[in-house]
Amino acid sequence: MKDKKITAKEAMERLRKGNKKYVTARNSGADVSRKIRLKTARDGQFPYAIVISCSDSRAVPEHIFGAGIGEIFTIRVAGNVIDKHQLGSIEYAVSHLGSPLVVVMGHTGCGAVGAAISDGGHGFVSSITNEIKEKIGDEKDDYRASCFNVIGSVHQIRNALSSVFEKCEQRVHVVGCVYKLETGRVKWLKS
Repeated sequence: MKDKKITAKEAMERLRKGNKKYVTARNSGADVSRKIRLKTARDGQFPYAIVISCSDSRAVPEHIFGAGIGEIFTIRVAGNVIDKHQLGSIEYAVSHLGSPLVVVMGHTGCGAVGAAISDGGHGFVSSITNEIKEKIGDEKDDYRASCFNVIGSVHQIRNALSSVFEKCEQRVHVVGCVYKLETGRVKWLKS
């Protein structure tokens, strides 16, 4: 764990460096030691970024960004969709933990996006695919649909929490990216 106060720009640089190390590493150099577990249990957490990502077991933010215990506040839900629960978690991490950066991370080969493209999803899954469908429209390309889904979530977070962000001590940035399963690399999106 690093400094308690960090800018969004510094947080982005840590994520970029962490992903670069991840792509070339044989194992993770993230701090998951007994020492850091005890320190965060005693002193609390000060995550430098909030990452909303898909629940897919192949897209683990802590690994992808080379982050250890207490470094990123992770929210995972199929299709990285946003509802009141995710917004409440983001609000908590920004307001109480001081995280300056919110990242929505989609990924290639996302089953939820694929189901939305093919009009699939029944039962409770349809609550996820219907939301994704609204964001991707008629897009049939998997990668482009994942990008549209991420960008839609970024805008949704910005709109829903703009008043919360304005009250923060430091500026809060909301950005999007797509993790490529095939290469391990993160592609940052403009939104």
